[in-house]
Amino acid sequence: MLLSLEPRTQQSRAMLLLSPLLAGVLTLVSGAILFAALGHAPLATLHTLLIEPISDFYGISELLIKALPILLCAFGLALAFQARVWNIGAEGQLLIGALVGSAVALQLIDRQGPLVLVMVIASGILGGAAWGGLAAWLRTHFNANEILTTIMLNYIALNLLLFFVHGPLKDPDGFSFPESAMFGDASRLPQLFEDGRVHIGLFFALFALVAVWVLLHKSFLGFQVRVLGLDKRAAGFVGFREKRLVWLVLLISGGLAGLAGVSEVSGPIGQLVPQVSPGYGYAAITVAFLGRLNPFGILFAGLLMALLYLGGENAQMTLNLPQSLTELFQGMMLFYLLACDVLILYRPRFAWGGLQAASKESAA
Repeated sequence: MLLSLEPRTQQSRAMLLLSPLLAGVLTLVSGAILFAALGHAPLATLHTLLIEPISDFYGISELLIKALPILLCAFGLALAFQARVWNIGAEGQLLIGALVGSAVALQLIDRQGPLVLVMVIASGILGGAAWGGLAAWLRTHFNANEILTTIMLNYIALNLLLFFVHGPLKDPDGFSFPESAMFGDASRLPQLFEDGRVHIGLFFALFALVAVWVLLHKSFLGFQVRVLGLDKRAAGFVGFREKRLVWLVLLISGGLAGLAGVSEVSGPIGQLVPQVSPGYGYAAITVAFLGRLNPFGILFAGLLMALLYLGGENAQMTLNLPQSLTELFQGMMLFYLLACDVLILYRPRFAWGGLQAASKESAA
């Protein structure tokens, strides 16, 4: 090989912790160069993208609205990734949570009382957990790769949602628009402030942050999850049941993604629509790695990702930039994070001697 990577004998822990920050800086620099190439002033465009959306209280409330589903999905993914269970299906689990929660909310549209909201939220969690459990069943019974199965289940979940929102759950008085009827007031998450749309689902994210951190770092079950991620054989030698742990992390991550989905439809949207998620489940994968699979790191990474969503929408409206700008920034951030990690963990070696030998053989 002309280029090879060999593990570094000493790895800088400080650099590993700082690499997400370095990836963010490189993303901003690349974005500035891109904006200049498109004919926009780089600093002014970055201000429009990152500062202007949160310049008032309403903007901050919108930031929290965007961050809520990303954080809930990312906390669950962090738990699964710690066990080296690569759940790529948070998007599908979110959609199923939204679909099941909406179906229950529409059946209880005329009911009153706090129990209605509890049933709607619980059904969304159970729907997402069941979708994650399907991937766990395929992994533990057929040894199916969870990366492939969860990705395929995302598309199945999306088409299920489209079928129901165009069919059984479509509002008969909605002029044939693909959307359900508006939920009853008892099925809606109450707002925290009058001047913004942020709702009590914010406390769901805070509770999930604490719960996942305690589970991972203060419980024997979390210790088993981390040991399984470090060495599967060692986990088996000491009696940790791999299949049970796979079920656990996929059910929890699926349930949290389902909670994210039902919080969207019962919160700011108030009905089931095809555009429940602009890709929150996929963005949560980047957020989980940016936060180093640590719930507190994920909190800051999730807020940054939500800011990119808000800034992308603002730049699209004010500067006529393409809608794909947000996805481009997400991709660049993940690319730079992985590149930084590779260079921190491995030392590149260029095999110049091998190149010369190969050229001599070809000449001969």
